[in-house]
Amino acid sequence: MRSILLTSPVLLAGLVTAPAMAGTVTITIPRLGVAEYHRPYVAVWVEPAGGGAARTLAVWYAVKKGGNEPGTKWLSDLRAWWRKGGRSLSLPANGVSGATRAPGQYSLQLPADLKPGAYVLNVEAARETGGRELVTLPLNVPKIAGSATGKAELGAVTLSAR
Repeated sequence: MRSILLTSPVLLAGLVTAPAMAGTVTITIPRLGVAEYHRPYVAVWVEPAGGGAARTLAVWYAVKKGGNEPGTKWLSDLRAWWRKGGRSLSLPANGVSGATRAPGQYSLQLPADLKPGAYVLNVEAARETGGRELVTLPLNVPKIAGSATGKAELGAVTLSAR
């Protein structure tokens, strides 16, 4: 004899929940009018406002670079990220590593497990035959809002609640 368990949709709704997201970071890579354009390497990380261990959210670099030169060779040009923990990160890292991006606007989800408190969001870009730029934003969890704009290698960086 088989028994069938019927459960109401209301009860199921209480058991199944979507993962919570702390917020969104939107990063703009500007289109530059230069003769020799290379897509920038970009690192995005969060660290406690008072200092402490950094948490890398994204690293965009030449993951599959052709020839004998590994794409990771130039990651040290992202100097602030490299010193803060990039050199100890084993790459490629699932959910973190990605290819360089063309000019445009890109969104990243902040980790849902960020505990309430004060943090600093860092976005750093470095480009071959170009410049290097670091944009920092204060990040307060759970109140997530703010924006800053780079001067050359990065455009607007915006934080918004989800």
